[in-house]
Amino acid sequence: MQRLKISQDIKPLSEFRTGIANFIKQVHDTKRPVIITQHGKGVAVLLDVHEYETMQEKLELLSDVQISLNQLENGEGVLHEDAKQSILRRIQK
Repeated sequence: MQRLKISQDIKPLSEFRTGIANFIKQVHDTKRPVIITQHGKGVAVLLDVHEYETMQEKLELLSDVQISLNQLENGEGVLHEDAKQSILRRIQK
């Protein structure tokens, strides 16, 4: 996802209502999200679907990494040599 450009990517809801198609095109073309405000406060984010999917994949990966780190800290890890031997035994069967 591209870095947010505050002067271009923060829009009031009233402006968004009158130009939805333009905002969707902007998000698609720039790969940057648009922050929608109401009464001067951020209330929603419009994001390209591919960028959203990519973000979700990254979050899942980071979650998996955190789970793995927690398992290692709790002594639940498997030594590399043990894992290698286990896999080799499965392959040889």
